[in-house]
Amino acid sequence: MSLRPFHLAFPVHDLEAARRFYGGVLGCAEGRSSDHWVDFDFRGHQIVAHLDPAARAHEHCNAVDGHEVPVPHFGLVLTMADWEALARRVRAAGIAFGIEPHVRFKGQPGEQATMFFRDPSGNALEFKAFADDARLFAT
Repeated sequence: MSLRPFHLAFPVHDLEAARRFYGGVLGCAEGRSSDHWVDFDFRGHQIVAHLDPAARAHEHCNAVDGHEVPVPHFGLVLTMADWEALARRVRAAGIAFGIEPHVRFKGQPGEQATMFFRDPSGNALEFKAFADDARLFAT
C-alpha cells in the first residue's frame, strides 16, 4: 500500500498571519480558500487553517527526553538536509523555538533530530528527521 496524503484542519485566529507563516516561512503552496479557511500543501498533505477568532494555544505538555513537549502538535518527518534548512529559515524569520533544534534519544533506536515552534495562533508544530528513515518506528 502506498502512502496517501493526510488531511488536517486546525484553528487560527488570523488567516493573513496563517498565510504569511505557512506560505512564507514554511513554503507551503496555497490551494483553495474562502473568507473562513485556507488550504495549504504541506509537502503533499492537505492542511486547512480554519478561522476561529477565539483560537488559543493549548498549554499542556508531556515530558519527553528531558523536554516539555506541547500537546497537541503536528508536523512532518523531513530529510536531514530539509530539516536543517527549515531550522535556519525559522530562525531567520525570528520565530522562537519552543524546543530548540537538537538530537533526541541519542544513541537509541529512535534517535532523531527534532524542533518545536508555534504558528501565529499558537498551534504547536514539530519537525523531525532521522539519519535512517527505516528507524522511524524503531523500538
